[in-house]
Amino acid sequence: MIIEPILQLRGEGGQQDLRGNRSPEARLDEAIGLSAAINLEILHSGVVKVNNPKPGTLFGEGKVSELAGIVASDDLDLVVIDHPLSPVQQRNLERRLHTKVIDRTGLILEIFGDRARTKEGRLQVDLAHLTWQKSRLVRSWTHLERQRGGAGFMGGPGETQIEADRRQIQDRIIALQKQLESVRRTRELHRKKRKKIPQPVVALVGYTNAGKSTLFNRLTESEVFAKDLLFATLDPTLRKVTLPHGKEVILSDTVGFISDLPTHLVAAFRATLEEVLEADLILHIRDIAHPDTDAQAQDVKKTLEELGVDAHTGAPIIEVWNKIDCLDAAYREKLLEEVTDDGSVSVSALTGAGVDQLSARIDAFIAQHDDILSVRLPVSDGALLAKLYQMSEVLERNDTEEFVIADVRVSDKQRGPFRDQFSDFVLPDELDENPE
Repeated sequence: MIIEPILQLRGEGGQQDLRGNRSPEARLDEAIGLSAAINLEILHSGVVKVNNPKPGTLFGEGKVSELAGIVASDDLDLVVIDHPLSPVQQRNLERRLHTKVIDRTGLILEIFGDRARTKEGRLQVDLAHLTWQKSRLVRSWTHLERQRGGAGFMGGPGETQIEADRRQIQDRIIALQKQLESVRRTRELHRKKRKKIPQPVVALVGYTNAGKSTLFNRLTESEVFAKDLLFATLDPTLRKVTLPHGKEVILSDTVGFISDLPTHLVAAFRATLEEVLEADLILHIRDIAHPDTDAQAQDVKKTLEELGVDAHTGAPIIEVWNKIDCLDAAYREKLLEEVTDDGSVSVSALTGAGVDQLSARIDAFIAQHDDILSVRLPVSDGALLAKLYQMSEVLERNDTEEFVIADVRVSDKQRGPFRDQFSDFVLPDELDENPE
C-alpha cells in the first residue's frame, strides 16, 4: 500500500504545501513508480491530507485505525509512506498496522540496493543504508534496549544492545568510507589521465527516468541498460563519441536525481557524481512531456548545487528537452524548428528526432573554445609527432622531405600543455593570433 501524505502548515499566509509545486496526484504517481521499480504489487494507494502531524504516528488516530483496517482486510505485507518518518513514527506505525512500514528514504535505498551492479555501486548503497539504519536505532525496537552484562573485572552497568549495534554499524561505516575513499582516488587518477588526452568530457544529468540512458545509447550506439523505470541507471558509464566534424568527446551517463533525495545518499554517491564536477559540458536531460517537468528541473539544479556545481563558475549547462515524441505533433514540430533563448535543444532519444541537432550543438560548443594552429615539425622526430596526435586533433597534414606541416585543433583544457610542448614549432603568426 502506498500513502502520500500532504503536510500543511497554518499561518498568516494560510495553508502552504511543504513539498514544492507538485500536485498530490503527481507525487503519488511517482511513489507508485518507485515501488514498481522493485516489483512491488500495489493493492492500495492514496493521498492523505495532514493538517497537524502527530509526533508519534504522523497521522491522526482515525486515519491510523482506517489504515490498520485496510492492512488487515487484505493481509498486506508492506506499507510505504512517501514522506520521511522518524524512528519513533516508524516503530509506532508498525505496531499499530501489524506490518512492515518504510518511508520514502527506505524505499529509495531498497531500489538502489536492488540496482547496484558494480563493486563501487554496492559500496555506495551499503554506506547510505547503514547511515540511515544507524538513525533507526534510536529507540526503534524494544529488543535493542536489552543490556548486555559488563565484563566481571570492570563492573558497571554494561553495554546496552542498542549501543553495541550502533558501534558495530559505525565501525562498518568507517570501513566503507575508507574503501570509497580508495575508489575516489582511483577515479581521480583516471580523470588525471583523461586530462592528458584531448577529448573533453560531456556529462548527462537529469531527473530519474528523464531518458538519459536512452539518449546515451542513441549518441554512443551502445546498449547501456535503459528502461521506462525510475533509477534504471546507478553505475556510471563512459563512452567515446565522435561528433559531426570528427571531434571526439567522452560521454558520461550518471545516476538520476529525485526530489527529497536524502543528503547521506548524495554523499554516498559523491565519488560517482564527481564525474559531473570534472565535466567540460553538462547536458541537463529533461522529460519535457512530464507534467512536473519544471519542478523536476529545479530539483536537479538544487542537487547540482549541493554537489558544488556552480552555475556561474562551473561547467556550462545545456538543457535537452527529451521525450518530445510524447507531445502533440504540432507542438513537437515547433520545438524542433525553433531555437530557444536559453539555448535548449529538443530531442526524442527514442525516435532519434533532434539528436543530430544536439550533436551539432555539442560540436559547436566544444569547438568555440579550441585553438586552430599550424605547426611545423621535423619529419625525423617520430616521438614528437606521436605527442602531436595525442595532445591535439590533426585537421590537415602535409609532409615534405624535411618537415611535417599540420593544422591542428587544440582543446581548451590542452592549451597550456600543448604550448609548453610545441611553442617552438607553432608558426609565429599563429602564436600572435592565439595568445594564452
